[in-house]
Amino acid sequence: MSRLIRRATWVAAAVALVVVPFGYAITEVHRDVLMGAGCGLAIGVGIGLRGGAQAGPWMGILIGSIVGIATALVAGVAPWDGFLVLVPPVLALAVGMHDGLRETSFSRYRHMSRETFIVSALLALGFFLARIVSGELAAAVTLAVAPFVCMPWIALISGILSHRRQGWHDTRPPRLLVLSAVLLFATLLLLLVDEQLGYGRVSPRIVPILLFVGVQGLALAAVTAATFLLGRVGMMWLQPRLRVYGRLAEYLRIMWVPIGGFAVGYLMIIVLFAGFYGMLERFSPGAFADAAVGIKEWIFFAFFTGLAQDYATIAPVSDSARALVGLHLILSAGWIVVLFAAVMSFMGPRLDRIARRHAEEES
Repeated sequence: MSRLIRRATWVAAAVALVVVPFGYAITEVHRDVLMGAGCGLAIGVGIGLRGGAQAGPWMGILIGSIVGIATALVAGVAPWDGFLVLVPPVLALAVGMHDGLRETSFSRYRHMSRETFIVSALLALGFFLARIVSGELAAAVTLAVAPFVCMPWIALISGILSHRRQGWHDTRPPRLLVLSAVLLFATLLLLLVDEQLGYGRVSPRIVPILLFVGVQGLALAAVTAATFLLGRVGMMWLQPRLRVYGRLAEYLRIMWVPIGGFAVGYLMIIVLFAGFYGMLERFSPGAFADAAVGIKEWIFFAFFTGLAQDYATIAPVSDSARALVGLHLILSAGWIVVLFAAVMSFMGPRLDRIARRHAEEES
């Protein structure tokens, strides 16, 4: 149990670290950012905890971050409000990514409906918690119900778009799924008409209203299908490429200590020369143009000097200052070259063993 809690905490923290800054870069409305964070956390933690051969905490972080960013983007940028604008594309994207992640398990409409229901429940939880934190109880209930309302026809569209692929067993969707999807879709369109035009004005202009309903229905279905395909194709394309990072983790575990040693040595050079620069300016005033007052500025100047970059304010003027900067550059470059050669000599045999083991596993 404690392991699951740690994994959920790790996934939630990583998703929030990605979604929240991105959300505030899109919009200043706290509610929209909270919805993005809530949906991202719910989807990420749910997929991360379910695990499996194709999923896990890293996939949960990836999918949760993408869903959270998409939610904040739609909520913050879309010119119209309402759950019909927000929920269907986000739900379809999440189902598509989950389908692309676990493509071999979705072989029937029953499987698609089950997974769509699970994703709808996770999104409902995210929307509900976000609106509760915002203090909007009525909107929290509406958005918590909305994913379940959209679930049947999104499951139907997802199944129709998947039935030609290899491993799909059903030839036609279940009648109950079709009936519930059609009824709910018609109800949603009637609600949209009432929201946009009002029933009192429907009778005098029945033809424009029918045209409006048809256009809105086609647009809604097209957006749902497009986002589902985008999520599925994107995840199927990303997954084999992301598996490479799983193998790179073995290499990184070996390189972690040398990388840390390099960073410590580099920082020691920066701190050492920051003291030298400050001491030179103290005993030889005017050695640097626009000389710093405190050690903080000297540390920044030493950092940029070690990277061979000009600092914005401080510049060497005297011959001794230029010689000291040159010595700093030589030591920094020498540290990189010498340590890199030593590290590669140390890690070479270990990296070769890992490569041979991977080659044996592939063969």
